[in-house]
Amino acid sequence: MHLHTGTHVVAQLFGMSVNLDTIFTQWLTALIVFIIVFAASRGRSLVPSGIQNAVEMIIEPLCSQFEKNMGSHYKKVVYFLLTLFMFIFVANEIGLLPTAHLTASPTNDVNTTLGLALTGTLCIHFVYIRNRGFGKWLKHFFEPMPPFVIINSILKQLSAISSYGSFINIVEELSRPVTLAMRLFGNILAGEILMEILYALAPVLVPLLWVVFSLVVGLIQAYIFTTLTSIYLKESVE
Repeated sequence: MHLHTGTHVVAQLFGMSVNLDTIFTQWLTALIVFIIVFAASRGRSLVPSGIQNAVEMIIEPLCSQFEKNMGSHYKKVVYFLLTLFMFIFVANEIGLLPTAHLTASPTNDVNTTLGLALTGTLCIHFVYIRNRGFGKWLKHFFEPMPPFVIINSILKQLSAISSYGSFINIVEELSRPVTLAMRLFGNILAGEILMEILYALAPVLVPLLWVVFSLVVGLIQAYIFTTLTSIYLKESVE
C-alpha cells in the first residue's frame, strides 16, 4: 500500500523546492479562519447563539488560560494568540479525510510548523524589545555574566530548577521553536498516517471513530502550542 500522507507536490521556485499542496492548504486555512471570524462577529448579541456561541465557547477558556499564564498583561497579545490558535486548529482538522494531496493538513509539513514556531518566537522578541528596549533585550542574554549564557542553559535543561527562570539564554531560545514545531508536526503527521491506514483496512466504522479522536487531538495540539507560546511571552509583556 502506498501512503500519500507525508508526500508533497513539489515545484521549483527561484532554485528552491516549494510544496504546492502546503501553500494551497495554508491559504485555505486562512480563508476558513477569516470566514469563521467574520460570521461570528456579524450581528453579535449579548445572548450568543449559533456560530458566535461556538466561537465564544473556545475563546473564553483560552483567555482565562492566558490570564493565568500572563496576568492582566495577556491583553497586549491576546489577538495574536487567538489568531494563532484558530489557524493551527483549522489547519490540523483539514487533513482528517484522507483524500488527495491538496486536502492534507498544512501542519503535517514541518515547514509550516517551524514557520508558526518562528512567528511566535519573533513575536516574543518584538514585544520584549518594544516594552523594555533593545539594550535590555540584548543584555538579558548575558546575565548574570557572559560565560553564564551557556552554563545557565545547560543547568536549566538538566535540572529544570525554577530559580534559573529569569535567565533566558541562547540555547533555550533556539530550542523553543524547534520543540514546538516538532511536537505539532509529529502528532499531526502520525495521526494522518494512521487515518490513511485505517481507511485502507476498514473503510467505514474504525475510520469514523478515528475522525472523532483526531478532532480532539487537533484541538489539544492547537491548545498546547498556543498555551506554551503564551507562557514564553510572559516575561516579554510584563
